[in-house]
Amino acid sequence: MRRRLFWPLTLRGTGAVLLSAAAFVAAAVFGLVELVYVGVLLIATVLFAWISLWFVHRYGDVQRSFSPDVTAVGAESIVTLRARARSGVPGAVALWRDRLPDGVEGDAAGLLGAVAAQDGMRVTYRLRATRRGIRPVGPFTVTVTDPFGMARRRVRLGEADAVTVTPPVLPLPPLSEFPGEAGGSLHTATHQLGEGADNLIPRPYLPGDSMRRINWRASAHHHELMVRQEEQESTPEATVVLDRAERRWSPSACDEPGADDAFETAVTATVSAAARLAREGYDVTVIDADGTPLAPPVAAGDAAALEQLALELATVVAASVDHLPQLARLFAGTVAGPVVLVTGRVRPVDVEMLTPLVPHSALPVLLVVTGAGGADQTTTDAVTRAEAAGWRAATLRDDGDLADAWRATTDRGTTHATL
Repeated sequence: MRRRLFWPLTLRGTGAVLLSAAAFVAAAVFGLVELVYVGVLLIATVLFAWISLWFVHRYGDVQRSFSPDVTAVGAESIVTLRARARSGVPGAVALWRDRLPDGVEGDAAGLLGAVAAQDGMRVTYRLRATRRGIRPVGPFTVTVTDPFGMARRRVRLGEADAVTVTPPVLPLPPLSEFPGEAGGSLHTATHQLGEGADNLIPRPYLPGDSMRRINWRASAHHHELMVRQEEQESTPEATVVLDRAERRWSPSACDEPGADDAFETAVTATVSAAARLAREGYDVTVIDADGTPLAPPVAAGDAAALEQLALELATVVAASVDHLPQLARLFAGTVAGPVVLVTGRVRPVDVEMLTPLVPHSALPVLLVVTGAGGADQTTTDAVTRAEAAGWRAATLRDDGDLADAWRATTDRGTTHATL
C-alpha cells in the first residue's frame, strides 16, 4: 500500500506561515514595524497550536478485539478498540482510522468526540472479510487538530492484530437418494458375526447381560442360558479430496490464500462437502491427493470439528507437486463410502489414472472447478470420460452455484452438468 506523506500544518496553518513570511518581507521593504508584529503573532499562534498537540495530548496503547475472532468469507465481525487518551485542550478535533488490509473492508474511520478524547477512547466498527487467510488489521492511528485549526498531529497506537478468515460453509442438498447405495444416510453400518440374525453363534449367559438378548432356542438346546453375540457397529466413512496441484490452478494460488478465485471456490466446495457428509452421519476425512490429511477427521455430526476444519483450510494454498496419479492407489483393496474429488483443470489422461478408484467407492463424485469463462475443450473431454468411467461429475465455474453442482452429481441418474 502506498504510504501517504504527512504534513503537520493544516491549510490554515500553512497560510498563516506564508502570511507571516510575507509580513516580514513587507516590513523590510516598506519599513512598517507593525507588519513585524503581525508576522510574529501569526508564527506564535502556529507554534502554540503545534506545542499544544505535543505536550497536552497523551495517548496509550490500544487494545483491539474481534467478535467473533474467526470469521468466514462474506461474514461480518465487530471490532472494538480501547485506548487510554487525554486531551487538555477543549475544542480539539480528533479523527481515528484503523488500517484494513486487502481482503477486508469496513467503516474503519470516524470522528472522536471530545468526551471520548478526555476519558479514554472506545470505538467500534464492522468489518467484512472478502478473501480467505490470516489478515492483519491495524495499526490504529489518531489525527488530532488544534482548536484553531492550524496544526495537526498523527499518532500511531499499537500494532496490527490478525483476524483469521475461513472459507464459507455453504448449505448443500442432502443425500436423500442414497440411503443404501452410498452407505446409509444418518444410519449406522452394522456388521454381525455369523451368517445372519437367525444363525448367530450364541455364547453362555454372563452376569450383566441383558435378558432381552437371551436366545431361548439355543438355551433349550444347550440346557443353559445362551445369549446372542454382540453386534459390531461402525459409523460409515467418507473422504473429500482437494487436489492442490499448481498445474490445475493459476500460479497465484501458490502465493497466498484468496489469490485465485477458482482455487477459492474449490476450498469452499471441499469444506461444504465435508460439512454435508458429516451431517449425513459420515465420519469425514479431508485429504490431499497423496493421502496427506489437511485437517483432523470430522466425526459425524461434530460441529466443533467442522469449525476446526474450516480453520485449518483458512491458510491452505496450492502445491507445486501433482499427486493426483497416486489417488487411486489409496483405495486399492478397500471398499470406501462416498469419495468427493475437488479438482481444477483436468485432462483425459488424468481421468484414466482415476478410473480404478470408481469400483472402490459407493459414491464417486468429481467436481471440476474452472474459471469464470467455463471449461476448455480438454477439460470438457476429460469430464465426459469420467462420466463414462462411472464418476458422477460436474464442472463448476468460480462464480457458479455450488449447491446446484452438488445436486447434479448426487441426484440419481444425473449426467454431466455445467454450473
